[in-house]
Amino acid sequence: MSAATYMIISACGFSLMGLCVKLASLRGFPVMEMIAARAAVSLVLSYWDVRRLGLAPLGNKKALLLLRSVLGLLALIAVYTSLTRLPLAEATLIQYLNPLFTALFAWLFLDERIHMQTVICVLLGLLGLVCIAQPMALGGPTLPLVAVGIGLFGAAGSGAAYTLIRYLSRFEHPSVIVLYFPLVCLPATLALGWREFIMPIGSDWLLLLAIGVFTQIGQIGLTRGVALESAAKATALSYIQVVFAACLGILVLGETLSTGTLLGALLILGGALINQARPRRLVATVDQTERDERA
Repeated sequence: MSAATYMIISACGFSLMGLCVKLASLRGFPVMEMIAARAAVSLVLSYWDVRRLGLAPLGNKKALLLLRSVLGLLALIAVYTSLTRLPLAEATLIQYLNPLFTALFAWLFLDERIHMQTVICVLLGLLGLVCIAQPMALGGPTLPLVAVGIGLFGAAGSGAAYTLIRYLSRFEHPSVIVLYFPLVCLPATLALGWREFIMPIGSDWLLLLAIGVFTQIGQIGLTRGVALESAAKATALSYIQVVFAACLGILVLGETLSTGTLLGALLILGGALINQARPRRLVATVDQTERDERA
């Protein structure tokens, strides 16, 4: 499959994960317990996948794999916290400012060029995010500043983690990169948050399980998508998750879909389509240049 297909699958998986996190928070589950549930499911599935493929579980770049996992954990705590404090669409749109940070970090540390299509995609995505958020300048309600700040921290941390994934994909199999995260995440969340954990009852178990399963789908799609395409170009496609989240918020949580949200969705989808377009006469030259850079 193409990088675009993997990123769309990732966006769908993470949108459903966000919905499950929102529902679990309404039932009183703390952020650390939800992250621990996610990590437990991911650890089982990831280890099974690594053993199935006959890979070395600990990989080659152990220090960088560990750093990626720590950055991802910090970002995840911020993202889950913002999901519990903001409406689903708004929390998702703030999180998906991460392509800006990814493009910046990849340019600074990986020397990846930022193509004009990606710049247009990011600008349209940002404009779409402004429309959906409906700040006071547009006559809409403002968002809590603390929650917004937490969400922005999560976006920056995600951008740093995605940049490391792009670098590590040159040396590590995507399944190994995915496995490292729950290896770090599960013991860390158990150590930091076990005192606040509550016992799941009935369908709570299925909800916590769903957080882990949808996260795994999203993470695998993300890792494979970033491995196949430049970090900035691949993650710019993740703006589509905002549209998915808005639809789920309406259908499941009863959140309203304003004119601004509809306009923002059109801008985001338009940017994603532009990001995937390449002038035909340049395709062969660009592809050859990218192969030479990897050599």
